Amino acid sequence: MRRARKALAATALAALGLMGVVAGPAAASADVLLPHPGPEGLVWVEERVGDGGVVSGGAWEELPTVLTVACEGDGSVRVTMESQQTEVAAFSVDCPAGAAGVGSVTMEPGVVRPGSFSVAVDASAESIRWALTVTQPE
Repeated sequence: MRRARKALAATALAALGLMGVVAGPAAASADVLLPHPGPEGLVWVEERVGDGGVVSGGAWEELPTVLTVACEGDGSVRVTMESQQTEVAAFSVDCPAGAAGVGSVTMEPGVVRPGSFSVAVDASAESIRWALTVTQPE
């Protein structure tokens, strides 16, 4: 079963590459807001600026889902996540200047249903730098 989940996650990541990430242009910076999520990761947006988001698939309904967003730039971001056209998470993160603000929400198994899901990031300014991960820890 674990091998099937890993194969499903790999398929989802491959699908993400085909679908593309919807986000603003990447900013050039040496520091990473959120590290790569490793094998539990469904999505990793390393860094973007301004408004954006991501569309993906491959969530496993029997595992919890964690959405984490980090940002910086003297403003805030509003984050929403939809699963099968139903909003499953919404929160805001303060983005201080010169440091990263981090916000996260953990959803119980079954909240994010199989199939596609989307995450939207609405930045208070086009200069806000942000990153996100969606993980399913075992």
